[in-house]
Amino acid sequence: MRAFALAIAIGCACLPAGAETMRKSLVPPPRPAAAAETPAAPAPKLTASGAITLPVPIRPRPRPVGLIVAAPAAPAAETPLAAAPMTPIPRPLPRPAYLAPLPPTMSPVETLASAPAPKKKGGLFGGKKDEPPKSVRGSVCGDPDIRGEKLAPIRSKVQGCGVDEPVRVIAIDGIRLSQAATLDCTTAKALKTWINKGLRPAYGRREVVELKVAGHYICRPRNNKKGAKVSEHGRGKAIDISGIVTSDGRTQMVAGGFDKTMRTAYRAACGIFGTTLGPGSDGYHEDHMHLDTARYNNGAYCR
Repeated sequence: MRAFALAIAIGCACLPAGAETMRKSLVPPPRPAAAAETPAAPAPKLTASGAITLPVPIRPRPRPVGLIVAAPAAPAAETPLAAAPMTPIPRPLPRPAYLAPLPPTMSPVETLASAPAPKKKGGLFGGKKDEPPKSVRGSVCGDPDIRGEKLAPIRSKVQGCGVDEPVRVIAIDGIRLSQAATLDCTTAKALKTWINKGLRPAYGRREVVELKVAGHYICRPRNNKKGAKVSEHGRGKAIDISGIVTSDGRTQMVAGGFDKTMRTAYRAACGIFGTTLGPGSDGYHEDHMHLDTARYNNGAYCR
């Protein structure tokens, strides 16, 4: 009993000191001066005249040293092109001996002249023996200037008519025909010769662009006379020209237009063709020029 009373007495004696210690431990320590709260900005004041006076703005405190953000590092300098590693380029092979430069005393012309000429295969034209070169597509008679197409052989029941190797000609050396003419190649080539050596020189600066064709292959007697010999038209050796068209748009017809220029061109056909007949010849050719490649022992027949 005495021990219990002694414990109570001791606890009561110690109570004030313990309470004081607890009271002091619950009170937080004062904030340091550096971390003191920023005082609130003063409110605007109203003067006697009614004007509002704004308070002086408060500048922010400087950032603490430990919170200063470091400036971004400068980007690394690019590596110069010269300092970049280079891939080794393979060296060219040495020049072959046969491509060595010429001696200073020999020129390329002399070398070419001394080189042996290449051997030609075949005949005169480089292909098979005596075979002419192939013509351009769309041309006939082995001449690229004679435009047209090949035809099948023309046979006839009338003795003397027909063409073994006919062609249908639409243009010769850039001059078109008003209608496609069925001829043999001998007559087509003679027409080209006349165009270049007779027709064009006669017309000079007036460029001929078209020939008006009045007749070509047809199986009939001469001058359409019954019982007469077969006309050269029936053999594909004749063509009738009724007019000439020039680049200025003029069409000159033989009938009524057989002037000095056309007469000069017509006369130039004599000899190129075996027969030339026109206005004033026999009364049957007043409106056209008849040109054929018939050959006579006593020379060309020109009227």
